[in-house]
Amino acid sequence: MSELVARTGRHQQRYEDGYRLIAGCIPFRYRIVKEDGVGTSEKILEVLMINSTGGPGLLFPKGGWENDETAEEAAVREAMEEAGVRGNLVHFVGSYAFKSKTLQDEYSPEGLCRASMYALHVKEEMESWPEKSHRERSWVTIPEAMECCRHAWMREALQTGFSKWWYAHDHSYLA
Repeated sequence: MSELVARTGRHQQRYEDGYRLIAGCIPFRYRIVKEDGVGTSEKILEVLMINSTGGPGLLFPKGGWENDETAEEAAVREAMEEAGVRGNLVHFVGSYAFKSKTLQDEYSPEGLCRASMYALHVKEEMESWPEKSHRERSWVTIPEAMECCRHAWMREALQTGFSKWWYAHDHSYLA
């Protein structure tokens, strides 16, 4: 059992203009696929996805942004609670609006949500985390993530936010 506990409930949730505010991240790492023995290695970029507790497909860690934290703090917290990873936020990927079928409440009766998404460079994978008993982690390539991602808005965040940023910049400092 994890000694860390996930936040629950919606009494501290942030809302703005009828939207429930969400924060999340696209956790990523480099995986070495080939070393030549003289210090040169070939690395591939992988992103971390977790299983959905509400149906098929994979998703990125995300959840409610609460009144006592910044969006960045909420994104880091959700990565730890849902996926059991810690790292550094290195880029704001973008803001994505979507309609939730399950997150309707008195402040957002139509289930409207707006997610602030970040790129999280993973530094630590925890052996135990708050949602370990019902979450599985999967490290996948970007094409694999595009195929298995449950939500269209998350695919958009991956493709037009994360990937566009990733391939347009030098990230050797992260390796």
